[in-house]
Amino acid sequence: MSNLISAQSTLNDRYQTTIPEVVRNVLNLSKSDTLVYSVDSDGKVVISKLTSCEDDPVLNNFLGFLAKDIENSPQNLVSMTVEKFVKISSLVEDIKIDLETPLDSDDDE
Repeated sequence: MSNLISAQSTLNDRYQTTIPEVVRNVLNLSKSDTLVYSVDSDGKVVISKLTSCEDDPVLNNFLGFLAKDIENSPQNLVSMTVEKFVKISSLVEDIKIDLETPLDSDDDE
């Protein structure tokens, strides 16, 4: 994979650095944004801007739907019983999930 842009900065005595303007622009960074650092097994680091569910219109609409439903019908909320929790746990206890495993090409659709 080739780099679209390349920039550099220097660490100061407190291990701080200024993110170069070109990178700030590409990531659409503003003051007080949170950055995520991901390091792969080869030592390569990917820096990205943390996004929240507020940035996801589908999730935001779903959460709004749930909030409205709870507000309109609070009587429908029930506590989860210990028995139900045990039953749900037993249904998934043997399922192993590796979030690092790439999706099959069939799963991308």
